[in-house]
Amino acid sequence: MIQVRNSMVEPGAGRAGSSRTLTADRPIDLACTLAPLGRGNGDPCHRVSSDGAHWHACRLPTGPVTYRLTQSGQCAVEARAWGPGAAEFLDGLEHMLCLDEDLSTFAPDHPKLVDAHRRYPGLRMLRTGLVFEALVPAVLEQKVHTVSARASWRTLVRRFGEPAPGPGPAEMRLPPDADTWRRIPSWTYHRANVGPQRAQTIVRAARVASSLERAAQADPAEAARMLRAIPGIGVWTAAEVAQRAFGDADALSVGDYHLAATVGWTLLGHPLDDEALVDYLEPLRPHRYRAIRLLEISGHFHKPKFGPRTPLTDHTWH
Repeated sequence: MIQVRNSMVEPGAGRAGSSRTLTADRPIDLACTLAPLGRGNGDPCHRVSSDGAHWHACRLPTGPVTYRLTQSGQCAVEARAWGPGAAEFLDGLEHMLCLDEDLSTFAPDHPKLVDAHRRYPGLRMLRTGLVFEALVPAVLEQKVHTVSARASWRTLVRRFGEPAPGPGPAEMRLPPDADTWRRIPSWTYHRANVGPQRAQTIVRAARVASSLERAAQADPAEAARMLRAIPGIGVWTAAEVAQRAFGDADALSVGDYHLAATVGWTLLGHPLDDEALVDYLEPLRPHRYRAIRLLEISGHFHKPKFGPRTPLTDHTWH
């Protein structure tokens, strides 16, 4: 178990914000750990600046916050935050970075996983606790190209989000709150290339957003049940939320268009389907998602190309 060895909170206000230095007794690979928070280049809520700092804007229970995280050593992170939610964010930083997770049960035997785990000992899971924040972009990515989904996310956040607090990168935005997502007209979703099924799922989730946030305190099975109780949210979407909001190292994105085949080619030399993927990764419980992340960041992930990419779907013309 990773223990925080030293941390310091320095209160501040205005442009200086508030800061904290966090040091752990095991490595923290900040870039790899935070990568799932970003929704592609140009995400208005998440930026990596030229100096390597990671900026993110979100809404916490105590209010909006913009935070800046930098790697200050192999086991150290410097944090600075602005906005009403700054103190809450800084107080919960080690919780968000899952510094309490137990890796003693993760013992892969495939050479590629062994290699990836050896080379990236600082990979952590993410536990933001922000269920609805993770849910909306996951719904946008359902059954469409990631490129299209992320373009829709940018369009809607830029239009309906609010300026992020603090002196962050230009044009950083807070994501819309649940009430705003609920009130976006259907034709506006349509113009952002979001089909009616995904738009309706977002609206349904927004209506019960406050209840959904309680899923962050539930065990993984109950949290998944709470999410999947909303029509339009299935196994894949619930897993994508769990990977970011709950710190769930076992949240496997079953149903992903590429995942099963890519894991098969990477580890076995032939494609798998979803059922075979679940069976094959069973011995890695409760670290199946951790294994996927290690394959991704290590460069081992591989899937042969057999033909042209499928065309992007455009809902805006009709």
